[in-house]
Amino acid sequence: MAQVSVSHPDLADRGVLVTGGGSGIGAALVEGFATQGAQVAFIDIADDVSRNLAARLTEKSRHPVFYVKADLRNIEEAKAAANEAARRLGSMSVLVNNAGWDDRHELEAVTEEYWDNSQAINLKQMFFVSQAIVPHLRKAGGGAIVNFSSIAYLLNMGEMPAYTTAKAGIIGLTKSLAGKLGPENIRVNAILPGMIVTERQKELWLKEENIAAMVARQCLKRVLVAEDLVGPCLFLASTASAAMTAQTIVIDGGAL
Repeated sequence: MAQVSVSHPDLADRGVLVTGGGSGIGAALVEGFATQGAQVAFIDIADDVSRNLAARLTEKSRHPVFYVKADLRNIEEAKAAANEAARRLGSMSVLVNNAGWDDRHELEAVTEEYWDNSQAINLKQMFFVSQAIVPHLRKAGGGAIVNFSSIAYLLNMGEMPAYTTAKAGIIGLTKSLAGKLGPENIRVNAILPGMIVTERQKELWLKEENIAAMVARQCLKRVLVAEDLVGPCLFLASTASAAMTAQTIVIDGGAL
């Protein structure tokens, strides 16, 4: 894994929770915060990869890395997991709402059940995890929430209407929470990744021609990977962005 070259000393020893942290982008973020010396916990539903990640990072990190298992679609379970993470860490200063499900789906095939499930994974849980963590951020005297959206809703992509609706909604949620929590020194910003090529993406959706087409569209002529999102996320979580809230950062290699 590529290492982030910039150090954020203020993140050392701070409590950080990452949702969907067991693999892909989430795992890169968990490792990025652990490398900064933060106290890190993450929520995921995939047991084996999450346990392995926590064990691997605990061996080489300043603090143990905690894994809390939960199905974030179940709101009571999600809130309980968030509070359990805060209990294990002792305090909480940063929440990274990364968990999501970018399933492709045709307009005609979407049922009410499918729609509700997509919103539950991609948007609903993000609000309720934030709601559970905000009291801990207040107790810490402030902090940062980083929400992961996507450029997908800006690209007129026809093959994922439920997903793109949720990702657009995340921007509205980000701005509303920023307005509410700013007076309490809690900043809320969002990251919009472009095509981030992970093993899961390659297994399920991305073919070489899809990747080549996006790279051709980008200003930066290389494949974007999960580690490309670590630096921006650390920046938004740290005091380097102390005056920044209600904003979005696009990390897409210049595709837009």
